[in-house]
Amino acid sequence: MSIGNIFGIAASAMNAQMVRMNSTASNMANAGTVGGSPDDAYKAKRPVFQALLHEHQLSQGAQFLGGVKIVGMVDDQAATKKMHDPGNPMADKDGFVYGSNVNEVTEMVEMMGAARSYQNNVEVVNTARELMMRTLDITKA
Repeated sequence: MSIGNIFGIAASAMNAQMVRMNSTASNMANAGTVGGSPDDAYKAKRPVFQALLHEHQLSQGAQFLGGVKIVGMVDDQAATKKMHDPGNPMADKDGFVYGSNVNEVTEMVEMMGAARSYQNNVEVVNTARELMMRTLDITKA
């Protein structure tokens, strides 16, 4: 495995964790929104990752076997919250509004997990860079 592959794999993982962090931030921002029906209520978004294990998977910007790519975003299927609020202009005919299905605790766990995974990949890049520099120092001697 070349040093370029190590950097590429770590970069793809860091990109995936940034997408995960951004979707979590979006979910948190929409946690308090309401809709007039369960279908109109905000649904938490989750990224779907795919490990790149075979040559035929290398497309659309993914260049390194062993890396990861984002194949899509899916809606969380958890139930929405039904709240009685007849004064709300978005209320249905029975006076109910439907809150998002975002669970703030779950989102915080996702955010911490994404941050830790990102930091781990930063350490991979730093370690590979340090090993490369040490190798160059050895060749100078």
